[in-house]
Amino acid sequence: MTDSYALIPLRTHLISAGEDIVDVVCQYVRGVATSGDVVAISESAVAVSQGRAVLSRGVKPGFLARFLCRFPQKHGSLATPQAMQLAISEAGVPRVLAAAVVGGLAKAVGIRGLFYRIAGRGLAAIDDIAGTLYPFDEHIVLAPRDGQAVVDAIRDRTGLEAAIVDVNDIRCVDFMAATRNLDRAAVARALERNPMGNDDEQTPIVVLKRLSTDPVQNAG
Repeated sequence: MTDSYALIPLRTHLISAGEDIVDVVCQYVRGVATSGDVVAISESAVAVSQGRAVLSRGVKPGFLARFLCRFPQKHGSLATPQAMQLAISEAGVPRVLAAAVVGGLAKAVGIRGLFYRIAGRGLAAIDDIAGTLYPFDEHIVLAPRDGQAVVDAIRDRTGLEAAIVDVNDIRCVDFMAATRNLDRAAVARALERNPMGNDDEQTPIVVLKRLSTDPVQNAG
């Protein structure tokens, strides 16, 4: 049996630093989600609730950040000195340097993606300025911390499988954390059209209503 899902994006209040994201999720899925459904949460909403949105103009980039930010593609998350400086602070100078050297050499022979494999997938989830809705559009939003603890707490409180995801408009779904029994492939297919949006939709929580494609079950 293969599962598919109908999507219900939930418009929320503007989530801010200091809120308990597990409480927020429980509040909005109540009366909407039922057993067998999945709840997906934007990684930016989780990070903002954890105080991981940093005002860009308050970041003082060093020489290394100003140098390395020249190499990512200009639409990428680490293409400004401020974002690169925060990436260096997150992963450490040795790790970022190693990732830059190995990633650069690999890219020269047609192998891509090694930078984030070495430096850490969390750096790929960094949202630079203009990557988040107002009033965070002048902030750099880092990857959430302790994502596994967050989704496990949602599972304990609601009985729902849960995931923290980074979704963009080019159909890329990256799981920052997920509960153990989640069908990642099915959830990724359902979310690839980005129901959370990258603008002012303000729908950081999506309930995935389970629709079984088992012909016997559907016939009943």
